[in-house]
Formats: sequence, C-alpha cells, structure tokens
Amino acid sequence: MPSQRGSARRRQRCVLLAGIAILLIALVLAAVLASVLTGSKEEANPEPLRWQGRGTTRNLREIVLGRCYSYLAEGHAELRDKDCLKIWESLKAAFVHKNPCNATTEDYRPLMELTSHPVPCNKSLFWSRTYDLVHLYSKCNHHFLTLEDTFLGYMLDGLSWCGDPSAPGINYESCPKWSECERSSGSVFWKMASKMFAEAACGVVHVMLNGSIEAGAFRTSSVFGSVEIFNLNPDKVSEIRIWLMNDIGGPQSDSCSGYSIKKLRNILEERNFKITCEDNYRPVQLLQCVHNPDHPDCNLCISSTEAP
Repeated sequence: MPSQRGSARRRQRCVLLAGIAILLIALVLAAVLASVLTGSKEEANPEPLRWQGRGTTRNLREIVLGRCYSYLAEGHAELRDKDCLKIWESLKAAFVHKNPCNATTEDYRPLMELTSHPVPCNKSLFWSRTYDLVHLYSKCNHHFLTLEDTFLGYMLDGLSWCGDPSAPGINYESCPKWSECERSSGSVFWKMASKMFAEAACGVVHVMLNGSIEAGAFRTSSVFGSVEIFNLNPDKVSEIRIWLMNDIGGPQSDSCSGYSIKKLRNILEERNFKITCEDNYRPVQLLQCVHNPDHPDCNLCISSTEAP
C-alpha cells in the first residue's frame, strides 16, 4: 500500500513538472511571436519623411469643403454643377500615400477638370511679390480677379498638403519646400493652376509687381516669369498693363524704365504683346496710404490753379 501511494505522488509531480514546462515554453513562444509582430508593424509603419516646409494643414478636408461650399453659395452661375465632395476626393487622390517629391501633372489633372471655369475678359490680374497688396485691391475692386480669387485658387490658397508612403498616407509634420525638389506636391499644383489661369486670360491683362525688391521687380524664376507669361495667348490678350508698386516709404529699387522691366518688355514684345507700364498706379497706392495717411508719398497733388 505505501508503494502505491509513493508511485501516485511521483506521477503527480511528473504531471506538475510537465505542466510547468509546457507553460514556460508557451510563454517563451508568445514573447517571440510578439517580438516578431511588433517588428513587422514597425517595418510597415516607418517614421514619416522629414522635410523643411510646414506639414499638411490640420483639418484640410473640412477647410477645403467649407471653402468650396462658401464659394458656391455666392451664386456663381457657371459653377452650379460643381460637386465639392468629388473635388475633395480628387485632391486627396492626387497626393495621399505618395512621395511628395514625385508629384506629376497627371495626379492633378482630374482636379483641374473638376474646378475649371471661364474667366471674364479684362478681369485677369497677375502678380509677383505683391501678395497682400494685390489681394487687398482685388477684394476692394471686384472688377479684377487673381488666381486666388478663382474657384480653385480660393479653396487652396494658403494651405499646405503632402502625402507620405507610410500610414496614414498624409504627412502632418512637414512637407517639401519648393527648393527641396522640382516636383513637390505644392509646386506642381500651383504651376498647373497658374498655367490654366494664364491660358484663360483674354482682353486687357494687368500685372502688379513690387518695385521695392532690390533684385528687381521681374524675375524669370518666379511663377509669373516662368509659367504665366508663356501661357498668355497673344491672339486672346489685347494688351498687358504693368503696375509697378513701391512700398510706402520703402526703397524705390525699380521703375518702369528699370532693367528688370525692360527684360520683361523684351520677352512680351517677342511674343507680340502690346505693353504699357505705370509706376505707383494711384488707385492701388491709395490703398497703401490707408495705413500711412500722413506719409509724404500719400500727399494729394496740389492743383496748379490754387494760390501759393
């Protein structure tokens, strides 16, 4: 009887030891499996690419849709068939999950087609380095339309966006500056939009340039100098009027007779355009004087008939 009890206890110990061994093996296997899965997840979701520019604008979808609906609500008859959700999906498809330095014109072509609309003759207003002033003027004088006042430009003006091959496909931390790569998401988009805007121009076209830039008001490397002037159609545009604006109280580094404007004239005349240029176009200068009413540059001319 004692031998049977001892045998039973040995069997119980063996079963217990075997159970402990199986449990330890299971724990080791679980740890190894977890390590493998974690490593795979890290490989599948690497850190987003790092760039020098600001990242994708937060709530980009909501902002684009809000601007789209707002623009349509203003009652533009030519835009009554536009679909804001389709427009957003087209923009999203152009850059999400893509390397932001490999953007192509084909990426944005569907978006351009969805948002295109005619620009009335004599209303096109181009600019270079006069962003604040030109848009202040276009908002005060609705006779003129900049690219940023068009449907497409209005929706995306001032926003930033770029994709990333890793999840979630959008880089909110940084996007490439134009100088970092030739085919960045932003540069390809704005050059395409500028080309489309220039191609639509007809009648008298206006250009506002900054005469206080030391390097000269006209630059061949600017979007205006490299894209827009070469996509204006001489058969549709009757005249190009240049407004060369100097900052109030600022340096007058350039003028209509200056070197850079002569260069611009030569380019346009070779393409058979009629050109005029005016220094400090008075209606625009008056807007500058709103913030500097007492500056000598803002004094009204004294009539020659007035007594001294």
